[in-house]
Amino acid sequence: MLQPIFGHDDVIASFVAQLIPECRARGFGKCRAIGVAGADGQLLGGVVYRNWCPEVGTIELSAAALPGTYWLSRRILQMIYDYPFYGCGCHMVIQTTMADNEKALLVKAKIGFTFYRIRHLGGPNRDGVLATLTVDEWENSKFNANRRRAAAKQKEAA
Repeated sequence: MLQPIFGHDDVIASFVAQLIPECRARGFGKCRAIGVAGADGQLLGGVVYRNWCPEVGTIELSAAALPGTYWLSRRILQMIYDYPFYGCGCHMVIQTTMADNEKALLVKAKIGFTFYRIRHLGGPNRDGVLATLTVDEWENSKFNANRRRAAAKQKEAA
């Protein structure tokens, strides 16, 4: 069973930074983070929240996991995106991904992100993708279908 890990921002941020080649040495600076551990307690993946701009309601996310691990259940995804939208009051989350990271882009597409390909975002010979997700897109995501059904049933009962 996957278990979220809270309150260890520095450890989780360092773990995530080490898994992202473009970030290893630099790290993230001041941030918040959520980790995900497996049944044995081993840290499998994590999400780092940084560059929060409450005035406009945006925050940047970086995420990474150990290769070959399963760590993104529906419950974990809801936790990852509920934090910025409902915990921080953000209107939009922003994630940058290298254009050749097809697995990460596929996950973001399933969630409902909008993509903007940017030449040389990953350096002189590597393109990147700026991916954005608004609170409305998140709420309409297939990952919230159960919540929409529950809300509709609650409304009917009232």
